[in-house]
Amino acid sequence: MIRDLELAFIKIHILYHADKEAVFGVGLMEELAGHGYEVSPGTLYPTLSKMEAGGFLICETRTVAHKQRKYYRITPEGRKLLNRMRGKIKELYQEVIEQ
Repeated sequence: MIRDLELAFIKIHILYHADKEAVFGVGLMEELAGHGYEVSPGTLYPTLSKMEAGGFLICETRTVAHKQRKYYRITPEGRKLLNRMRGKIKELYQEVIEQ
């Protein structure tokens, strides 16, 4: 149960950061670690793939230091979802934290 909840927060973080700039796997793992989430490649890459398949992210492959790296950006559908989640997060925050 704990992992399911954390994964939901991780997905919101991914959408948020992909809205700000193109993101890639290792960079996301470092960013998420800064928020206390330990995310393995075996969790992150399937999550990114599912978010892309769901139409929330778009992927672009770039060559960096002679290696292929996948960069992800938010889609308009992903932005709609992120905005919807912002409202839900605000409501939850007010209920749980501000009481």
